[in-house]
Amino acid sequence: MSGHSKWSTIKHKKAAKDAKKGKLFTKFIKEITVAARIGGGDLNSNPRLRTAVLTARAQSMPNDNIDRAIKKGTGELEGVTYEEIQYEGYGPGGIAIIAQVLTDNKNRTVSEIRRLFSKHGGNLGESGSVSWMFDKKGLITVEKAQVEEDRLMDVVLDAGAEDVRDEGDIFEVVTSPEDCEKVKERLDHEKIAVASAQLTLLPKNTVDVDAKNVEQVLKLSEELEDHDDVQSVAANFNIPTELMDKAS
Repeated sequence: MSGHSKWSTIKHKKAAKDAKKGKLFTKFIKEITVAARIGGGDLNSNPRLRTAVLTARAQSMPNDNIDRAIKKGTGELEGVTYEEIQYEGYGPGGIAIIAQVLTDNKNRTVSEIRRLFSKHGGNLGESGSVSWMFDKKGLITVEKAQVEEDRLMDVVLDAGAEDVRDEGDIFEVVTSPEDCEKVKERLDHEKIAVASAQLTLLPKNTVDVDAKNVEQVLKLSEELEDHDDVQSVAANFNIPTELMDKAS
């Protein structure tokens, strides 16, 4: 299991805790609202909204909350206007990090994101400084307790998935952005429970983190993930096996 996998496992466990606290619901509401504002409130004609709603439902978000978020996005209900921003920068050891943000106060958010980078030995860069190191992909997670790896591979590869990765307690199914929903629908049809499904950025290559930077790298990643305005974090670090204990 690679070090990058270790972070995947940490994020998965953290997402489960955040879901229980309701923290994830706030982020889902923002994404649903923005998706509805940009592409309209019809799930059938708005792929981004459809993906956001499916992800929210997978985490047991009540339909009333989803409906209100859609109506705020379409203007049927009064709501906050969020701006989409992608912040790019470097962390300790030269790792590349992208934080995708939805905010109603750009000046406040950029100040807080810059502070987090600086606090943990990194620096916020210009737009485009690291995005070329990543590809946009669909990412579906399935808990290992739900299915055997061979069956999962048979199902998702037949549905058009690109890869299946063993990530500790979970399997990650990688798809093209266009095929993410189709693969998820196949999993639903096969009664294989999906923990999450989203469009995300995956690194083309990874950078090994050395012993002196491993803790700061994880702290920076986790604190960015925990920021209320940050919807998702992508990074290209890999923690070598011998440093796993430090990463725990």
